[in-house]
Amino acid sequence: MMPRQVSPEGVALIQAFEGCHEREGDRFRPYVCPGGVLTIGWGHTPHQGRPFDVASRWTQDECDAALRNDLQAFGEQVAGLVDVPLTQGQFDALVSFAYNVGLGNLRGSTLLRKLNAGDAEGAALEFHRWNRARGQVMPGLVRRRAAEALRFQGLVDLDFDGHPDPMPQAVSESPQS
Repeated sequence: MMPRQVSPEGVALIQAFEGCHEREGDRFRPYVCPGGVLTIGWGHTPHQGRPFDVASRWTQDECDAALRNDLQAFGEQVAGLVDVPLTQGQFDALVSFAYNVGLGNLRGSTLLRKLNAGDAEGAALEFHRWNRARGQVMPGLVRRRAAEALRFQGLVDLDFDGHPDPMPQAVSESPQS
């Protein structure tokens, strides 16, 4: 069964990389992201949902609401592109990826082609290829793609540094002598 919405862990991943930047007092103003796109709040662009321009100023609540609406829309569209069942982690990673690079890029990607062919392992290896903005490798995108690939594979990366966190070890009680 296909997940229907991004999990709290998926939202945390997206927020860790999108950030809510350019604060002006208690409001957020638009900025141009490294990819050259006018953006406000948690990565919201004029191409998605609520329109805005360079003079706009949003509250935190408005930024949060736009993110919820954007992720709902992206989730529905990602689900429509995928022909195979997904885990929650795979769905979260794909929505994060599409939210950052755009649905058109996901639609035409080798990542999606491999996934829909049943090659989830091969698809996971495709995330790292999407690490550039304006032709330049961006350290933040290198980390984001690694964190998305880990989420896609069901691995834990609590600090989103692109490295899996160790699984908690079970502690067995031994009799004391």
